Amino acid sequence: MVAATLEAVGISKRYEAVRALDDAHFAAYPGSVVALVGDNGAGKSTLVKAISGAAPAGEGVILFEGQPVSMRQPADATSLGIATVFQDLALCDNLDVVANLYLGRARTRGIGRLIGWRDETAMEIHANELLTSLAVSIPSVRTPVGSLSGGQRQSVAIARALLASPKLVILDEPTAALGVSQTRQVLDLVTRLKDNGLAVVLISHNLGDVFSVADRIEVLRLGKNNGSFITKETTPADVVAAITGATDDKIAQYLASAERKHNAPAGGPERNPQ
Repeated sequence: MVAATLEAVGISKRYEAVRALDDAHFAAYPGSVVALVGDNGAGKSTLVKAISGAAPAGEGVILFEGQPVSMRQPADATSLGIATVFQDLALCDNLDVVANLYLGRARTRGIGRLIGWRDETAMEIHANELLTSLAVSIPSVRTPVGSLSGGQRQSVAIARALLASPKLVILDEPTAALGVSQTRQVLDLVTRLKDNGLAVVLISHNLGDVFSVADRIEVLRLGKNNGSFITKETTPADVVAAITGATDDKIAQYLASAERKHNAPAGGPERNPQ
């Protein structure tokens, strides 16, 4: 069996009197997509923050490529090869695609150690190569990000995460509020990440998206693991039952609610659908 890229064991986390995670476990494997699902307050965000170093776990062990590691800050995760794309994307609308990809990590060239300047040509060439390798379609790498569609913006954010050559990519609600064609664009990109051998963690409320790209589904409920599924061997109803602890009526209500959340606008109308 392929060894896990990352394995979290016995992860617990308290926020004062609230126990956000209670002995949670989780694993991600190379060349595979694992979906982390659960209702609001289930502990998904807390677990992702523990893995990404944004909020260290109070208890438990995290193994990366079989070795125990300490995740005290985001830089710890980045140095190991873990990239996280959060839902807000953190893109600068007034800058073009190249500037967003290389924000804080510009390539430079110069004379000696004291005289240097940004190598715009090298960054533009590499940006084109990276986006082409991912089959990301945009008008130009010099297009301002603010004029791109939601799907294109998400693709740029994912491409930026790949510049550090990560081994594990965490995607937080990557298709939230996207239209049908743009959702497909992002899901196709998720599949390409898997095909390139990366371990991918997908956090999503939309079970349609989950079932279309995930190999495994892990369910959290009230901070605890409440189900582990091989996608091709289960159904959305089975997963919803684990999410809600559910009757048939609750399953139907959850699926309807998840669809509404997925289609709700986030931060205003969709930009330039393409």
